[in-house]
Amino acid sequence: MGADGIRVRCGLLVAVVAVAVAGCRGGGAAESGSADGGAGTVGQVADGGTVGRVSDAVAAAVRSGMPGAQVVLDGAEGRRVVSAGVGDLAGGVPYAEGAHFRIGSVTKSFVATVVLQLVAEGAVELDAPIARYLPGVVRGNGNDGERISVRQLLQHTSGLADFAPEDPSRKLPQQLDQTGDGKAYRDLGAAEVVGIAMSMPPQFEPGARFEYTNTNYVLLGMLIERLTGRTLADAIAGRILEPLALHDTYFPVAGDTSIRDPHPLGYRKVDGNWVDATDTEVAWAGAAGAMISTGADLNRFFAALVSGKLLAPAQLGQMEQTVPMEPSGEMNYGLGLIRLHLPCGPDGKDAKDVWGHAGTIPGFTTLAVATPRGTAATLSINTSETTDQFSAAAAVVGCAIA
Repeated sequence: MGADGIRVRCGLLVAVVAVAVAGCRGGGAAESGSADGGAGTVGQVADGGTVGRVSDAVAAAVRSGMPGAQVVLDGAEGRRVVSAGVGDLAGGVPYAEGAHFRIGSVTKSFVATVVLQLVAEGAVELDAPIARYLPGVVRGNGNDGERISVRQLLQHTSGLADFAPEDPSRKLPQQLDQTGDGKAYRDLGAAEVVGIAMSMPPQFEPGARFEYTNTNYVLLGMLIERLTGRTLADAIAGRILEPLALHDTYFPVAGDTSIRDPHPLGYRKVDGNWVDATDTEVAWAGAAGAMISTGADLNRFFAALVSGKLLAPAQLGQMEQTVPMEPSGEMNYGLGLIRLHLPCGPDGKDAKDVWGHAGTIPGFTTLAVATPRGTAATLSINTSETTDQFSAAAAVVGCAIA
């Protein structure tokens, strides 16, 4: 959602697959390591040379005009944390290890996992209409919940309008403004934001194409609450956070605009100057992108997910059936999971796949990816206003674990 307000979208990664991973040199990033790995993953952490390339890429990202950046790499050989820049511009405080940050649309992978667990339990059918589970919710102005399946919501092919546009210049009067701090929307619940989307006609026929739309996941959050009898936060906690011991991952409640310590300050630019955007209301984004986490927790989650520890093979297979997100087909969207097809190797010709998600929200940009071998990496930046070097760093990070 916009540069000054809540941004809940897949992130700035469309260009990531076009960036060559060689040539990211320059130094300046700090590295630390842990022999025990911490994340309980299998596979291997990148060797020293690869970690050095990650360090160079993160340092280059900061030099290009971003406040700070951190990468957490996990595998059987241990954990490596690479940081550059600062977490507090005024005080020159480094980006703290174990930092909490807003993860934006990475939240969607947690939501999709719970939906697919419900599919495995027989409570949901992927190709059933959402009206079966939320009768009367998707209707009006040409919207018809009888014609939109759960799968289409998960894969962003529903055609529904967004309650807050990605491009603020295209905002209609009834849509939410993404350029503020979100505090005006503190009292909005899922039904209210879905109602905004229902006040507009659909963008296209269900299933016709891919269009990233936050409304889809707010509806899925409502589905989870209806079928489990629990709040979305409690359902995700009981099914994912507690079993995986993700103690640093949580949904902030309405009115809580803070982030648990330690955390970097998140920044946005106003009149060319960096302004603290940490104090932001995000609870209204809910299933579309409200969660807060850490690099270590996100690595543990995605490593468990894509290696089959959270979903049965049938449901993981469904999650990994993708549609193209952009014309090259190098970025593809499954059911709440993105497959990045990366040009790795010295000449960029050794193509590798990683799975995960990305998110941007005021003050923060995140990419979290993993492989079925259990290697995982999270890149976090403490601004939503990234440069092209974010895509370059993301490519290097993905290749480091692929």
